[in-house]
Amino acid sequence: MEKTQWIAGGIKCRNQLWFVLTASFLIFIVLVCTDYSSLSSGRNFNRVTYYITNFTNVIVTQDHHHPNSLPPLASTDSQISDQTKGISYYTTTDTSTSTPAPYSFGHGSQPNYVTSSNETQTASVTYVPPPQAIPNTKHQISDSDSCSGRYIYMYDLPKRFNQDLLKNCHSLQRWTDMCPYMSNMGLGPKLTDISSKRRDRLLGSRGWFATNQFSLEVIFHNRMKKYKCLTNDSSLASAIFVPFYAGLNVGQYLWGYNASIRDASPLELVKWLSNRPEWKTMWGKDHFLVGGRIAWDFRRQTDSDSDWGSKLMFLPESKNMTLLSIESSSWSNEQAIPYPTYFHPTKESQVSEWQRRMRKLKRPYLFTFAGAPRPEYKENIRDMVISQCQSSTKHCKLVGCYHGATKCDDPLNVIKVFQSSVFCLQPSGDSFTRRSIFDSILAGCIPVFFHPGSAYVQYTWHFPTSPSEYSVFISENDIKEKKVLINETLLRIPRQKVVAMREQVIRLIPRIIYADPRASGLETLEDAFNIAVNGVLDKVEKTRRDMEEGRDPGNAFSQLKATKFTRNELPR
Repeated sequence: MEKTQWIAGGIKCRNQLWFVLTASFLIFIVLVCTDYSSLSSGRNFNRVTYYITNFTNVIVTQDHHHPNSLPPLASTDSQISDQTKGISYYTTTDTSTSTPAPYSFGHGSQPNYVTSSNETQTASVTYVPPPQAIPNTKHQISDSDSCSGRYIYMYDLPKRFNQDLLKNCHSLQRWTDMCPYMSNMGLGPKLTDISSKRRDRLLGSRGWFATNQFSLEVIFHNRMKKYKCLTNDSSLASAIFVPFYAGLNVGQYLWGYNASIRDASPLELVKWLSNRPEWKTMWGKDHFLVGGRIAWDFRRQTDSDSDWGSKLMFLPESKNMTLLSIESSSWSNEQAIPYPTYFHPTKESQVSEWQRRMRKLKRPYLFTFAGAPRPEYKENIRDMVISQCQSSTKHCKLVGCYHGATKCDDPLNVIKVFQSSVFCLQPSGDSFTRRSIFDSILAGCIPVFFHPGSAYVQYTWHFPTSPSEYSVFISENDIKEKKVLINETLLRIPRQKVVAMREQVIRLIPRIIYADPRASGLETLEDAFNIAVNGVLDKVEKTRRDMEEGRDPGNAFSQLKATKFTRNELPR
């Protein structure tokens, strides 16, 4: 009896064991089928090569787990000067050259030089992206949404990075009280407060302000607040706007302050940004900011107190962001957008009326130059331009902007002079570009350039791709070598060609003005703000697509374009 019970019990145990084994096997199969990725964590299923270039080209082999989980392309540690953290081995070949930067960055300063490095680093890097990286969900937006692919998220930065600067407006620039220019959301004082008869005769409509050329950051920020596709949900955003007043910040410390003071706010900013969850979506490559000064003011080469500007755009985090400024430098993560002009309309009808007035004007002068000589810069041709204008008084109107002169600071006088001329000369000054370029286009005056760096390689989003459609080009070298006379060159242009160029210039007017931030925007016309925003969105989308598909994102990285300003002929 006991033996029979023992045998029966053994059979029962074996049956239970087989049941447990069978059930465990079935559970294992279910887990494999439903969550295979959990078993493959850490494996190299997709190996993607990214090309990261700052001053060096670093070929990085990166484990890639999810198309929206992007590699950390810039260190968040401000003490690290490159993006090679985690590199176990590399070889280096170093050959350095020098590329001249614009003539000057301040009163009395000597020409600066940008050091171009051909240094190349090749490295093998294994880095697993943070598992908590925020996925890009913008593709989940309904196709019927008019803002699909156009949403922008704007940071609510600590006030010390923007609003507090305006409270200190009296000392933002050494020789200018910026407080009046910060009024009306950065547009400056209304010109309606000036002699109404003279104003009405020259301008004819509302929307005119005494706008300072360095106020773009404030204007752009206030326009962004009214942007129709602004979102509070950063996961829907295609791009992230950083409203840091970089130009106003550095402008107050350009004379008489050491380099560490000029760098204090930029360092605080990138530390703040790198700790934000939005940063980890694309590690800053979907971030952009606006600089109201030329980009060279944010690219100090050394830590010497005597060197010019801040090193904002040389910080590791900033190399991932896009800078929009009134003049770009030689790096690929920058884009020039128009200087602010005096005209900020609230309605499209104001723009159309102004264009009609510019078409009807009689222009008694063949060409005009408004500016001052630059005798301290041997390479500058302004002295020669002024001399040619003075020797051709029948054809040229000269407005001397010498020290103490007020005519060049009077908006009504500037507009009047440009309205009276067929062509407006735009030689380089302290840097390649000038605000005068946009004031002259606003007045329907055809710009004459002497270097491609003044416009053609700068405002590629806003100007036509064919320079001859809207401008005349005379090589600086031909002026220096006295091979050409400006008046003879301009007189040889056929009348039909002149009429066509002027019409193209007048059609450009909406593209180079910034509408009043307090208005709802122009009805159908795109102004300079809209074009800049669309340009950023297109660039970020291309970068995102390239990175998701494993292609080289190219200009998404900060690359030095050493030959950008070395050409002295018309681009083809």
